[in-house]
Amino acid sequence: MLTRLLALSRYFTVVAVFGILLASLALLAYEGLVVITALIEAASSGAISSKLAKVLAVGLIEAVDIFLIAIVAQMIGLGLYRLFVDPELPLPAWLKIRDLDDLKNNLVSSVIAVLSVLFLREAVGWDGQRDLLRFGGALALIIGALTLYLVAKGRKD
Repeated sequence: MLTRLLALSRYFTVVAVFGILLASLALLAYEGLVVITALIEAASSGAISSKLAKVLAVGLIEAVDIFLIAIVAQMIGLGLYRLFVDPELPLPAWLKIRDLDDLKNNLVSSVIAVLSVLFLREAVGWDGQRDLLRFGGALALIIGALTLYLVAKGRKD
């Protein structure tokens, strides 16, 4: 009886899966509205300038960053569902989830991409006031450590 209850407890993960997927959907929808609103405002202003182009470019990079975070959340939700609830869930070939380590590796790889986009956003929007070199150096250290983690995990497998 206890063994059966413990085996069924894996379905508790569904709460986390639906929470993550719902948050991902909400973030995608919200950021989509932000992009549409920004484009409408830019078009309705009637102004054309390099300054406005730079503002739009930074806005686009920020949107990409938010979209990436939402997609990473979706990947995590689908991966948890596949691991704990339905191992036969069809996922794209590039999203291989066999165990929690695969899920962590996907998360770490995605964090590296998000950090890279974060630096790109800061570089494009750089106004000369902030210390871009220190910010880039800090991000490089973090990305380097995460890459080292991925390489070390790859050697163990």
